Amino acid sequence: MIRFEQTFMNFLLQHQEKHNRTYHFLILMDAMISAAKHIQHYYLTGALKGNLGLAGDVNVQGEDVMRMDQIAQEITIHYLKTSGRVIHAVSEESEEIIPINPDGGRYFVYFDPLDGSSNIPHGLPVGFLFGIAKRNLEGPEDGHLRAGKDYIAAGMFVIPTGTFTLGLKDAGTWRFHIDETMNFVRPRRMILPEDTKSWELSFNASNRDTYAEPVQKWITENESKYAFRYLGALAGDFHRMLANGGMFMYPAIVNHPNPKKNRPEGKLRLMYEAAVVAFMCREAGGMAVNEAGIPILEVQPEKHHQRTALYVGSKKLVEDITRVLREKR
Repeated sequence: MIRFEQTFMNFLLQHQEKHNRTYHFLILMDAMISAAKHIQHYYLTGALKGNLGLAGDVNVQGEDVMRMDQIAQEITIHYLKTSGRVIHAVSEESEEIIPINPDGGRYFVYFDPLDGSSNIPHGLPVGFLFGIAKRNLEGPEDGHLRAGKDYIAAGMFVIPTGTFTLGLKDAGTWRFHIDETMNFVRPRRMILPEDTKSWELSFNASNRDTYAEPVQKWITENESKYAFRYLGALAGDFHRMLANGGMFMYPAIVNHPNPKKNRPEGKLRLMYEAAVVAFMCREAGGMAVNEAGIPILEVQPEKHHQRTALYVGSKKLVEDITRVLREKR
């Protein structure tokens, strides 16, 4: 007997019909899927084609650009344009907001086409992160930047493992796996486990002495209770945490021996990194806050490359660290 798996597009079509929603979102998601597949292809063939090295440029974040960063950016913009459904996009790799279809688009897309690109030369997993917000369909659209609470969906592809996780507003977070026909199949609803036996803490241990002292103290008091895992790529670390529970932390750096390397506002980007995983985490039963203990999804962006600290994961742990963060303010 042949076993037929439910495909992502069939799953999403049923979701849209169940909630009496238009098919515009399906068209946009088809574009996102196409972009992810092409990025994965270039990643898998990168060594043969010479695409795994540095491009020789520095991006708006002041980081060295990998050739694959440029390829992923180009692919994503192409498919966003062909969808005809996007007003404008914000990307880690572009200094300015990218106009796509200002007059006819329905959605804003905020994305990081290749999270964790320093892993590329070593063949380790990277991520493609994105958040989607809807334009104002009932009046004039001012094009302002949306807070995470206003996203209608957020997702990530972990490349080249062939997994895709998508959070849908008020409808859960779902994980799909790519099959031999290059379709994402087998929807599985992700709910953070309540059993603490599987919980993990994930943070850059080499930076622990640079965190605020109350955060350092919390880590010292709690780290022995949980397993420690850290991949060094947000998408990969969050992928694990979503399945096992626990907390991923990227605290502000405030005690670095070289004051120029302090990042009191945090390092991760709010719109296309922190808010994306915070949205998925909320739909899976968890939560996320910044260095002030404010929910990430409540933070209204003031600029499109705004940075933030991030604490995301199981509610019990995030609520516990939130008390510490608020007391130190």
